[in-house]
Amino acid sequence: MTGTAGAATPLTPARTKPGIPAGADLLQALPAAVYTTDAAGRITFYNDAAVALWGVRPELGEAEFCGSWKLYWPDGTPMRHDECPMALALKEKRAIRGMEAIAERPDGSRVSFIPYPTPLFDASGELVGGVNMLIDITGRDRDDQSRKTAEQSARRLAAIVESSEDAILAKDLDGIITDWNQGAERLFGYTAEEAIGRPVTMLIPLERQDEEPAILARIRRGERIEHYETIRRRKDGSLIEISLTVSPVKDGNGRVAGASKIARDITERRRAEERQAMLLREMSHRVKNLFALSGAVITLSTRSAKSPEDLAEQVRNRLGSLARAHELTLPDLKHEQAVTPTTLQALLRTVVSPYEERGRDRVTTVGPDLTITGHAVTSLALLLHELATNAAKYGALSTPAGSLAVEWAIEDGTLSLTWTERGGPPAREGADAEGFGTWLVDSTIKRQLQGRISRHWEADGLTIQMSMPLDRLMG
Repeated sequence: MTGTAGAATPLTPARTKPGIPAGADLLQALPAAVYTTDAAGRITFYNDAAVALWGVRPELGEAEFCGSWKLYWPDGTPMRHDECPMALALKEKRAIRGMEAIAERPDGSRVSFIPYPTPLFDASGELVGGVNMLIDITGRDRDDQSRKTAEQSARRLAAIVESSEDAILAKDLDGIITDWNQGAERLFGYTAEEAIGRPVTMLIPLERQDEEPAILARIRRGERIEHYETIRRRKDGSLIEISLTVSPVKDGNGRVAGASKIARDITERRRAEERQAMLLREMSHRVKNLFALSGAVITLSTRSAKSPEDLAEQVRNRLGSLARAHELTLPDLKHEQAVTPTTLQALLRTVVSPYEERGRDRVTTVGPDLTITGHAVTSLALLLHELATNAAKYGALSTPAGSLAVEWAIEDGTLSLTWTERGGPPAREGADAEGFGTWLVDSTIKRQLQGRISRHWEADGLTIQMSMPLDRLMG
């Protein structure tokens, strides 16, 4: 079996491909064989020690996973290059330890070695390649110096692992932490001194304690657990969502002695998914409302139109008013200050203007002049637009005799506003209580405006009472 096609080339100084990892000169100076690959396993760098071990100079960018001419398992069985330790490290995205292999040179000589393949990740957590150190252990029983070199090289490689952004820890079969890197300290808040020797269950919330026995049972069977999404607890008590990969660790006799864990923070990914889902729900909600309101505008205009031309003019004007009111509800995507400051009176008239009728004051607004500025314009417009939309679809503004009164007062730095609908269909307590529109109104009041809201379903209509601090309406 051949991995890097072709015979050996004359020995010249080790070559590097453009873009090799920083520190290549340092790697070149190491007495141990070192090489790197890209994420697909193609070799991008090797030092002279690697050439000496392999007895061949593989072609950069062409040879894959390992530069040796042929590979064998410790028992002499041929090993394919795509199943060698480096291939396994790239595939499973974890450092491989405790394996041995044999390389055969083109001249027929063989070298036993211990590989230390470790995957490399960029700042965003994407796999970008791998680094491997091969320690020649041929004649190790006769040459104690080789063992010392291997230990020193292992320590150097451990430093690479220690710098990983991912949290990497190890535990024994009793669940006691035995290793803890800096990534784990950053993620969970415990130093290595605080974590090593303690049970890993200290990271697990009480309601998830049953996860650990199940994980240990699978590890004892030699199973690997990939990308298990769960929640863990930091030292400060806060919870964090992580993706967990757990692999069995075997001793020199091949028996499972513990497990290695790689934990990655997925909090931001989850938040992005939640924001996306919320935006899709809001988009669907708004589209449905626009169709419903278009029908309501036509119905309302038909009641007072004197001719087809008058009907068309009224519909056009009402839809224009509706568009202006809807525009006020759109967030400021550039994070600049909201559109021109306005007053509560003007904002209300803009929002309800599509539902007013000529010659009749079906909407009344009473209260002191109050200026609304900054992002509060968008938040309050969204709130009032949603209430007006519900009134036009289900409430007082959906019937010819219905009316709406909005009254507000200011006291002790708080705006108190009452929304009263009368003359509409019978109010049903809890109507649409679980709908997205209700959630949107409550979320705007409670989260964005730091206020309160209560609904009262009375015999003659719906009354909504709201209060919010004035300082939330000024920016």
